Amino acid sequence: MKEKTIDHVMRATWQAISKMYNEEAGKYGSTMATGFTLLSIDQEEGTPSTALGPKMGMEATSLSRTLKGMEEKGLIYRKKNPKDGRSVLICLTEFGKEMRAVSKTTVLRFNDAIRANIEQEKLKHFYEVSEIILELISNKKIYAEEDVEATVDK
Repeated sequence: MKEKTIDHVMRATWQAISKMYNEEAGKYGSTMATGFTLLSIDQEEGTPSTALGPKMGMEATSLSRTLKGMEEKGLIYRKKNPKDGRSVLICLTEFGKEMRAVSKTTVLRFNDAIRANIEQEKLKHFYEVSEIILELISNKKIYAEEDVEATVDK
């Protein structure tokens, strides 16, 4: 293949971003997943544990492992949801709030660097293209169910 595929460019870019964030988080004894989780938790009210996975696009088993590690490091604690006794709220400790601020600064610095080096119009197109790709995937417009069934039946 002479030309790089769209998915290759996206995957390589995401891997580079992920590596960069993990290296930065490592300076604080953390990971990108932990930083992303800290940013996804409401720092005032806490966030229901059942809402975190879908909000972050994370599988339950990965999220459980991440939350357990965060609890062991003193970043979060769990409490009963006063609005729904059946659910648990994930809340930030004071240390968790401090580390959330570090994560937020890290993400904003990345965004500022990108915005300083890429024209606004190009970024606008990037967001538009990304939205279309997400829409195609979520609406199963690339690999339709009937395509899969037809292939399996052969």
